[in-house]
Amino acid sequence: MARYFIERPVFAWVIAIIIMLAGALTITNLPVEQYPTVAPPTVSISASYPGASASTVENAVTQVIEQQLTGIDNLRYFSASSQDGSASLTLTFEPGTDADIAQVQTQNKVQGAITRLPQEVQTQGVTVTKSNDSFLLVVGFYSEDGSVTQGQLGDILVSDFQDPVSRLRGVGSVRVFGSQYAMRIWLDPDKLVNYSMTPVDVQTAIRAQNTDISAGQLGALPALAGQQINATVKAQSRLQTVDDFKNIILRVNTDASQVRLSDVARVELGSEFYSTISRFKGNPASGMAVTLATGANALETADLVKAKVNELIPFLPEGVEVVFPFDTTPFIEKSISSVVMTMIEAVG
Repeated sequence: MARYFIERPVFAWVIAIIIMLAGALTITNLPVEQYPTVAPPTVSISASYPGASASTVENAVTQVIEQQLTGIDNLRYFSASSQDGSASLTLTFEPGTDADIAQVQTQNKVQGAITRLPQEVQTQGVTVTKSNDSFLLVVGFYSEDGSVTQGQLGDILVSDFQDPVSRLRGVGSVRVFGSQYAMRIWLDPDKLVNYSMTPVDVQTAIRAQNTDISAGQLGALPALAGQQINATVKAQSRLQTVDDFKNIILRVNTDASQVRLSDVARVELGSEFYSTISRFKGNPASGMAVTLATGANALETADLVKAKVNELIPFLPEGVEVVFPFDTTPFIEKSISSVVMTMIEAVG
């Protein structure tokens, strides 16, 4: 074979040029990541169970989901961990497995376990994602003058930044280091005993009175003869303010007196979770970490994330600054430059 090309140098040059042109055309379509995808594809499952201990999460959530993870194609093994208030499982598949198909099969299996999970877990939702384990970049938000609290920053990230960034092309998942606002209800055990009530009674009353209901219509069929007006009845929506929650009726006594939530608890607006404390330069901070979707272009995805963040910066409160404390794209750019220089030197 070598002699064939030695005796036909023109033909050899033509083949070499064709190979170079084909490489130049395809190099722009190759996925660009910090590390090539050599590890087996993985799918992550996460669930939240607010207020539950690690052992409760293990028994009521983790084990229930584990029992459903049978019969998934090309599944090598899975690992699970349970913490206070949350559970996470990582499924590892055989190399070469289509990550999209693996995610769909895992999602179908998880759906079979949803009805067996506690109601709180069903309300929070169980997420199934496919993404790299390592972060592509981290976006930090901090209050330069300390006027904005960590809770406010976390609520801003969850409300205004998490969803827009999650929908960008190439983004695998977005993890927020913080939480949104929630109505915090601090029960007083002594007062509950005085009123002969339990936390379950309080929970039941809140669920019953903080809900959206269909109130029906006025004048709808069947109606009296001559009825000409048809109106939809709109009932009061979910409770919004602290006072609304304070006025929740827990019980009506035989003498017509009422026991309200404010009689047995302290109600205030606060963060949903207090498990994370973030500081940047000594000031309150929060942040979100972005992971890359399988096969996505890291440089393109990072540019899209930064562009979206810059687009939303004008809506931030005054005194809030944005930084990128962790970013893998400079390393990738230097690696690409090194490859290009090597190619030029080889051709030259």
